[in-house]
Amino acid sequence: MPFDALTEASDEALLVLYANGDPVAARVLTARLAPRALGFASRMLADRAEAEDVTQEALLRLWRIAPDWRQGEARISTWLYRVVANLCTDRLRRRVPLALDAVAEPEDDAPGALAGMIEADRAAALQAALARLPDRQREAVVLRHLEGLSNPEIAEVMGIGIEAVESLTARGKRALAVALARRRGELGYGDDR
Repeated sequence: MPFDALTEASDEALLVLYANGDPVAARVLTARLAPRALGFASRMLADRAEAEDVTQEALLRLWRIAPDWRQGEARISTWLYRVVANLCTDRLRRRVPLALDAVAEPEDDAPGALAGMIEADRAAALQAALARLPDRQREAVVLRHLEGLSNPEIAEVMGIGIEAVESLTARGKRALAVALARRRGELGYGDDR
């Protein structure tokens, strides 16, 4: 199949083509899914290297199940989010907390402009606040508000009911609001926001 046609194909069609021996279909599907999986894993783990490992493992699992994929049962992106979520949860459970003094100072790659610095501070504050949420709340909030999944999609990824998703995201949002409220001035937000 020509490359242009493959870029218009559905995820499911690309997976079937890959299972039938089309390596270009795998490249197109990887280019489509990997950035979303990596972004989700990065937000869940707060560690880019670990997130890359999780993304690679999740995609390898997708390629392994490709010949057995049952069309119409689940969306490939939803299945992939669930695998990434499970892999992240496994890694988070194995982590040993480090003392603050044991953590090396991160290198500052932020742009020199004030706007870039403020944006980096805001992103870091959000990531730190997300890291303090319970795992299930963090997973629901990231999938809903950062990855843009709908509540039914999140319910499928997490294996819970829609009401539970709504509860987790609401509690997570409230906890984030409380955690970030006292830093409004420091993060460059005026009283009008």
